[in-house]
Amino acid sequence: MTTLVYGLAVAGKSVARFLSSRGESLVLADDRPSVDNAAFAASLGAELLEGPDAAMACARRMGEFERLAPSPGVPESHPVIVSALRAGIEVVSEIELAYRHEQSSNSPRPIVAVTGTDGKTTTTLMAAAMLSASGRKAAAVGNTETPWVEALDESHDCYAVECSSFRLHYTRDFRAEAAAWLNLAPDHLDWHRDLESYRTAKARIWAAARAGDVAVAPVRDESIQRSARSTPARVVTFGLDSGDYRVEGGALVGPQGRIVDVGQLSRALPHDITNALTASALVLESKLGTVEGVANALSRYHHAPHRIQFVAEIDGVSYYNDSKATSPHAAQAALTSFERIVLIAGGKNKGLDLSSMASQPHRMRAVVAIGHSSSLIEAAFKGVCRIERADSMETAVKTARQLADAGDVVLLSPGCTSYDWYSNYGERGDDFARCVRAMTKENQT
Repeated sequence: MTTLVYGLAVAGKSVARFLSSRGESLVLADDRPSVDNAAFAASLGAELLEGPDAAMACARRMGEFERLAPSPGVPESHPVIVSALRAGIEVVSEIELAYRHEQSSNSPRPIVAVTGTDGKTTTTLMAAAMLSASGRKAAAVGNTETPWVEALDESHDCYAVECSSFRLHYTRDFRAEAAAWLNLAPDHLDWHRDLESYRTAKARIWAAARAGDVAVAPVRDESIQRSARSTPARVVTFGLDSGDYRVEGGALVGPQGRIVDVGQLSRALPHDITNALTASALVLESKLGTVEGVANALSRYHHAPHRIQFVAEIDGVSYYNDSKATSPHAAQAALTSFERIVLIAGGKNKGLDLSSMASQPHRMRAVVAIGHSSSLIEAAFKGVCRIERADSMETAVKTARQLADAGDVVLLSPGCTSYDWYSNYGERGDDFARCVRAMTKENQT
């Protein structure tokens, strides 16, 4: 079997290594030529097609390939995807390849899975922590820092899989003993052809569900619940104040009773609580974890960086890094968490309507617009509050400091990707934190 692996970022290279280690014949390709890609292809003994004409070259040779494994960053409208589908070539994602390999083993390991517009990573990491605290050797894989194919040969006994729409879009067999769909809002419309394509991809998390599996859905989203109830899976709901898993009497509760007091959580913003409830449902309803393990994991859980992360307080103003918020829907969690905000927002938009970012006018003291979408941010907040522009993160932080009063929060919650100024959201968040800390040092001199 010859597989065309298109796109050689982290996941693409992981897939190529995985398939090569199984003795498969590979052709590698990428839109951008790179010395690193050439060295990588040589290390696998694989042919490499790269550059602006790579897709065309692959299209001419599509009959040589039995399947296409695109990197998650390759959009569904990309010419190589279009030509593969026209030629009847199977297109498979990283999690589909990993799932098929896992199921071919003598004793496939159990899986819980998470999708949604926002909160996927946190909920996946929480679920893995709960499984570990319940005595299992769990791995958080997929859209996390570890592609699933990289963990298949390790001695885990279960997986928590983060499922982005990119990875779900090209799945056929993938299923989990318990799978959750957290929420849905417009996102990644630069990858999907439209919102319905995005929604359909998310719904694939339950496409292969069987009787006995569990579908975890938000109690207040009827559309997601309808998708869940259209499958053979048993549906379990979650919500802040209602649902099978909810908050009651100051504690997270489920059908098993009290799980953990809200006061024991390291952070208890509304989305933190719903993420915790979802992870609890996945682990307990699949019977892969215990209430004690879930409670212990939640009381010790520390949130990953760049998600409403406190950086410093300067002259009574608190600075928070929420660089992971790369869509307006993601930014809402932070915007509803504070009372008086000087917001730093902008970057490279994903084809989304940014006007929803201005839905909390009573909280907004000012906005500093940055990056490629600064004019869109200005338009979104026109008439809501004072708006300034900045041409660098350093200028943005200094401008925000001038606009903020004691008791305010300066919040980096961009609502856009980082790819105009930075390589990823982590690099953007780190730069914000660096600029804030530089001001802290200035105050100390």
